[in-house]
Amino acid sequence: MVIGADTSFLFSLYSSDSHTPRALAWCRANTSPIHISVLNRFELLNALRFAECRKTLPPGQSSSLEALFENAILQERLIETPANLADILAEASRLSAAHTVTGGHRGFDILHVAAVRIMGATRFLTFDANQKRLAQNEGLTVPV
Repeated sequence: MVIGADTSFLFSLYSSDSHTPRALAWCRANTSPIHISVLNRFELLNALRFAECRKTLPPGQSSSLEALFENAILQERLIETPANLADILAEASRLSAAHTVTGGHRGFDILHVAAVRIMGATRFLTFDANQKRLAQNEGLTVPV
């Protein structure tokens, strides 16, 4: 079983927000690794740095959290799954054409769903309600 994630889940896992207890509880209850894409890596690390810039994280905290993230990859709790960017964009274009007019989906949300579909995921972790609907409409199970 391949489990993919959106950056909203990963941010809650590595930072602290209203969804952090649910993210931590899911990880405690599940031993399967979470598959991530290069898009997740970029968006999460940028979000942590942006939080530090906005002073919602203390100085230096984004670097500490990045180290925890990298350690999770080394320990294979997170698996950075290679995917061809052209394939992700083609799938994202298909998703956009099929769902954005009726569902109002943002570009990066579509890219994450496209990436997990390209990776062969059957489950998708997200705290974004609109993205959850998109994932479910595409046959993914969203357990949180």
